Amino acid sequence: MTISTSDADLIRKRARELGFDVCRFTEVESAWPAGARLAEYVAQGRHGEMGWMADTLERRAHPRAMWDGARSAVVLGMNYGPQHDPLTLLDHPTRGMISVYAQGDDYHELIKGRLKQLASFMAAQHPAELKVFVDTAPLMEKPLAERAGLGWQGKHTNLVSREFGSWLFLGVILTALDLPPDPAGQDHCGQCHACLDACPTKAFPAPYQLDARRCISYLTIELKGPIPTEFRPALGNRIYGCDDCLAVCPWNKFASDAREKRLHARQALKEPRLSDLVQLDDPTFRLLFAKGPVKRIGRDRFIRNVLYAIGNSGDSGATVVVEPLLADPDPTVRGAAVWALSRLHEAAAFEALRAAHLPAETDPGVRAEWTLPDPHIA
Repeated sequence: MTISTSDADLIRKRARELGFDVCRFTEVESAWPAGARLAEYVAQGRHGEMGWMADTLERRAHPRAMWDGARSAVVLGMNYGPQHDPLTLLDHPTRGMISVYAQGDDYHELIKGRLKQLASFMAAQHPAELKVFVDTAPLMEKPLAERAGLGWQGKHTNLVSREFGSWLFLGVILTALDLPPDPAGQDHCGQCHACLDACPTKAFPAPYQLDARRCISYLTIELKGPIPTEFRPALGNRIYGCDDCLAVCPWNKFASDAREKRLHARQALKEPRLSDLVQLDDPTFRLLFAKGPVKRIGRDRFIRNVLYAIGNSGDSGATVVVEPLLADPDPTVRGAAVWALSRLHEAAAFEALRAAHLPAETDPGVRAEWTLPDPHIA
């Protein structure tokens, strides 16, 4: 069924009423170079421990590999840009930095409910099969968004919009309808490489390429177990995700002033004290992050991140709340506590802790943390 331009405009109008900032259309039947690029990315091992990328390669190869009946995609964006530069928190090392998108309710749920309402509206107007996607299914939203003209994939591999900078949540509705396609997005990065320069761990081997194994978002969210020692100092006080490459994008200055109503950050998550966060047990962790995306990594991985940040903070007073974690049931937490204390204590005090705890430690990974080179020796 082919939809007229006027009917397509009604879909856009309803999308705006539901709180989406942009709604555009694209066909999904032509060639899909993004699938080959993803296959090469996985073949190079740059996906790290994200095994689901390799497992779902075939379904990501083309939008119609997800659903053969798809003819068009409705691609929607919701601006979540912060009112203030999130990178200013780097100047306050005793406070934890949580990625802007994760400071409020889980955006998957926020977007999914509105997508379903829009899908219901479309089905009522034009009975045809459709499917809704919000980042959790093996559908490549960013290339679809570029093809639909929401923006382009920048040198940091995220979507960039001339209207909303690097701050867009994306959602997709695949439909059996033939919708009038919008012009594809054009790259406007030019000679700018601010996002590449801003990366603390040099996770971009080249423009438009990302090695997730070096990315702080991957390291603090996806990676299980200890974070490699070479990256720990670069984490700074980033305890969940990293906004550096997004926040420095020059196109952010054109983002709409109507951002505040889209995503409400919780006050407790804007500038939390690391010394408070490190004391969370599982029930208090779940309570603090209820309805938010941080809860998905679990208490132990989160405390691991907080401990590395404390180790980078220079706050020797935090040793009082870190030392009890040397007896934590989780070995990754114990190991991170060892690393933090090795950087905060004077050499003699740390040696006394090692003498007290190392003999009873049975986990080889934690024992290795106790025997790392002395950080006090240049």
